[in-house]
Amino acid sequence: MTPKILIIGGGPGGYVAAIRAAQLHAEVTLVENGQLGGTCLNVGCIPTKALLHT
Repeated sequence: MTPKILIIGGGPGGYVAAIRAAQLHAEVTLVENGQLGGTCLNVGCIPTKALLHT
């Protein structure tokens, strides 16, 4: 029996949870109304220059 998991929100916690659940052979559905990764990753908290430097 394959577990079915619904994850609401594709922010930093949601997409990591979805990946891990899939690695553990669960059937995963992820619901996100914006960009995957959330506001902090895409426009907010992480400085652009830090991303360019790494």
